[in-house]
Amino acid sequence: MSNNRKPDLHADLTTAVWRKASASGGEGNCVEIADNIPALVPVRDSKRPTGPVITFTAHAWRTFIAHLN
Repeated sequence: MSNNRKPDLHADLTTAVWRKASASGGEGNCVEIADNIPALVPVRDSKRPTGPVITFTAHAWRTFIAHLN
């Protein structure tokens, strides 16, 4: 039996540990992700740490990254 339950894309991010993208430069124009939230990959703009967050499922994030190359 498969588990078709969808993850909560509005998870509590107060415990998120943010890190900047490895390709980010020193100008402060960075994308940050938190990879310590189970089943989700939250993404934000480092210039707006309290601003909006886009949340991907882990599968959607891998698919997105795969299409960047």
